[in-house]
Amino acid sequence: MSDELKQMEQDINELRKVKFDKLKELQKNGKDPFQIMKYDVSHHSADIIKNYDELEGKNVSIAGRIMTKRVMGKASFCNIRDIKGDIQAYIKRDDIGQEAYAEFKKFDIGDIVGIQGPVFRTKTGEISVKADSIVLLSKSLQILPEKFHGLKDTDTRYRQRYIDLIVNPEVRDTFIKRSLIIREIRRYLDDMNFIEVETPVLVPNAGGAAARPFNTHHNALDQDIKLRISLELYLKRLIVGGMERVYEIGRVFRNEGLSVRHNPEFTLLELYQAYTDYHGMMDLAEDLFRTVAQRVLGTTVITYEGVTIDLSKPFERLTMVEAVKKYANIDFDQIPDEAAAKALAKEHNIEFEDRHKKGDILNLFFETYVEEHLVQPTFIMDHPVEISPLAKKKPGNPEYTERFELFITKREMANAFSELNDPLDQRERFEAQEALRAAGDEEANSMDEDFITALEYGMTPTGGIGIGIDRLVMLLTDSSAIRDVLLFPTMKTIEK
Repeated sequence: MSDELKQMEQDINELRKVKFDKLKELQKNGKDPFQIMKYDVSHHSADIIKNYDELEGKNVSIAGRIMTKRVMGKASFCNIRDIKGDIQAYIKRDDIGQEAYAEFKKFDIGDIVGIQGPVFRTKTGEISVKADSIVLLSKSLQILPEKFHGLKDTDTRYRQRYIDLIVNPEVRDTFIKRSLIIREIRRYLDDMNFIEVETPVLVPNAGGAAARPFNTHHNALDQDIKLRISLELYLKRLIVGGMERVYEIGRVFRNEGLSVRHNPEFTLLELYQAYTDYHGMMDLAEDLFRTVAQRVLGTTVITYEGVTIDLSKPFERLTMVEAVKKYANIDFDQIPDEAAAKALAKEHNIEFEDRHKKGDILNLFFETYVEEHLVQPTFIMDHPVEISPLAKKKPGNPEYTERFELFITKREMANAFSELNDPLDQRERFEAQEALRAAGDEEANSMDEDFITALEYGMTPTGGIGIGIDRLVMLLTDSSAIRDVLLFPTMKTIEK
């Protein structure tokens, strides 16, 4: 540790000691702030500022954290931060009393206080609360980051989100918007007569997606189980049971790497609707994204990382073959077989595995040449059967499936199918996935005999879709990394 860091740590320890000493003095004098049970708050900062004409001269009761403080003899100012923003308080010795004023002067940045008094405007025009009384509600024993520059270190921000929320108001606004986005999704689906359900998190078979699961052990059952990687297979069991429109918003877990787009646990929306197909899911997805943006942001034309994204226009629709032809100038309809596809991949320096089929190679071309162009909302349709083990094959073209992915800002935002409801075909697909797993593909699906049994009872023609909530929140809050929209992202533990 450098001398500068040692001095900084020493200074912080001395400041913390002063805070602890102040707390001991308060407790000694019978004024322990931690013994206060409640405080009645009548207004928040933004509401007072917005409704000043109505509230001028009227008494209000506010509470929040002291973020700045200016003591000037017999009168002082402090800035109070609550959930809706900041407001100035004017503290005068003659208004609150000499003893209370002396106590206030000992309050620290970071302390939580309650203030009662009338609303007024200072000579400089700032809307403020003139304190008739002030009470210390909680003593801060830590040192907040430098108040003018906030907390910038991303590692600390993610590990100690509580500090991030205190000193960076825009972070708080992101998570308020996240809550509103989820609320509006629920409202949209509830208005369409979908039923919200809950399905198991701990499962014997983690299926429904191409991902490696987390494994654990149930002691009482003496059975190995997994954390779910998808919501799909249980929700489709409910469609079999006659629940025609169902959805779930829940955490799923995938034992994969971390990046600006990936966190091992994330929030997924999945919904299933009987008697429709992937075209119905496209219409629903387009309207859902547009509606949620309008309700939360008040507009369907948004900015993401400096780029205007227009959700108001009809989303472009391309098959995967059309997209590769458009951006790579390669027509996979003219590629006769797997051998030709692999030869083409070698020509273009695209790495593949021996197990890959023609459809896998098409997908690799798509990932290499197409994804980077999909900035505006685009549905990529008709995926190869090799990468779509749970989707119906296209009638008359069984190499492809009725599946789409929605891309915005070069990122996959949704994945949907005309759901496979043929139990014989589903068994064959699972068996093919089992073969891939035996060959070393840890992300391949496993056979799910109970799900096959459910399909054998009969499932209606069904459309289903999965939407990554975190990526949608990233889009609508202009956040560049998934960790910026997760309150407590997965982090490697630091050993002390």
